[in-house]
Amino acid sequence: MKQYKYPNIKDWKSLCKRPLQNQEDLSEQVKSIFDEVKISRDTALKFFTEKFDGVVLNDLKVSEIEIEKAKNLVSDELKSAIKTASENIRKFHASQQEEKKIIETTEGVFCWRESRAIENIGIYIPGGTAPLFSTVLMLGIPANIAGCKNIALCSPPDKNGKINPAILFTADFVGIKNIFKVGGSQAIAGLTFGTETLPKVDKIFGPGNQYVTFAKQLALNYNVAIDIPAGPSEVLVIADESSIPAFIASDLLSQAEHGTDSQVILLSDSETVINEINVEIENQLKELPRNEIAKIALQNSKSILLNSIDEAIEFSNFYAPEHLILSLENAENFTNKITNAGSVFLGNYSPESAGDYASGTNHTLPTNGFAKNYSGVSLDSFMKKITFQNITKNGIQNIGKTIELMAEAEELIAHKNAVSVRLKYLENEN
Repeated sequence: MKQYKYPNIKDWKSLCKRPLQNQEDLSEQVKSIFDEVKISRDTALKFFTEKFDGVVLNDLKVSEIEIEKAKNLVSDELKSAIKTASENIRKFHASQQEEKKIIETTEGVFCWRESRAIENIGIYIPGGTAPLFSTVLMLGIPANIAGCKNIALCSPPDKNGKINPAILFTADFVGIKNIFKVGGSQAIAGLTFGTETLPKVDKIFGPGNQYVTFAKQLALNYNVAIDIPAGPSEVLVIADESSIPAFIASDLLSQAEHGTDSQVILLSDSETVINEINVEIENQLKELPRNEIAKIALQNSKSILLNSIDEAIEFSNFYAPEHLILSLENAENFTNKITNAGSVFLGNYSPESAGDYASGTNHTLPTNGFAKNYSGVSLDSFMKKITFQNITKNGIQNIGKTIELMAEAEELIAHKNAVSVRLKYLENEN
């Protein structure tokens, strides 16, 4: 990790830069893939699957037989863990359901809001070196609670044309039956346009690399919504002298091992704490199977010594991390100062990996500073809100003059007339 001491506030912007690929090269490649999939559909998906995943597929959809075989390959211990995590995730997201509240804004004027599920959704699950079956829980469970009718899941196949068994087991466990062996930006394109095999969806969920992230943003141009601009993973830790260096090091490495483009940030008001944590990082790094990936990520990562914990929180809000760990004495006392973060973990015994898997909160979170204007995925992400109003005779008489005056001031006379004819009718009726 690169180390900085007491940086001037004018340098914070450069310190908050994330590692990014050449966007011009990336955008051209993704756009060309979208063009091919839009025209050639399944043929294009199979071509790109062979090109990028190294496997020739006859069928893109996972069969029932494949699902049943995969279920037998998952250990009973892992199945039990998945079920425990799902219970916590379901409990937390079910608590977000809202009751209809009818508000009488003026006597005789009743307004309310109702939720409706987004009917057709697509879920993208990364495969490769880290098959994120936990993301199936994070997206499939709230989709089911919301009542989404049609759920399509895409994940890249391995060299044998198979999707990781844990992904298939988890998808089946949460009730997702339409699973497709397609990865990368071509999967996002397939869900955007629809093909002979893949359905066209209304909203796409799920994390991925920078190609997938750009593809999701490109999908917006074709009237397909996305959850959030979720790119490479990141964590920021604020640590004081009450923190335990081994804990902090493990949290930083847990994000660094995600990918070479991940970033981890350590902030403290104590140089001793930073030095102790860096020693722990070196010790723990040697034991990690994915240490080569973590090493590259650490080259883009930083430890920063600041004047106080309050200044560290100010820096964190400027950075707007995906994950924020407050390894502080009485961490709960600082929560009201946090304005920009995807998900926050308090104290020495709240590791970020708890949120990734089993505490109940959602791990699909905004990255790259988007925590300044995006929330993480929640039950609401799978729903639309529709407003209703019911105005009685007395109600239109009470607000009618207000509407007429405002419409006339905007020179929208038909708007005014829509009220005037009703008021005149009621006047004549009386």
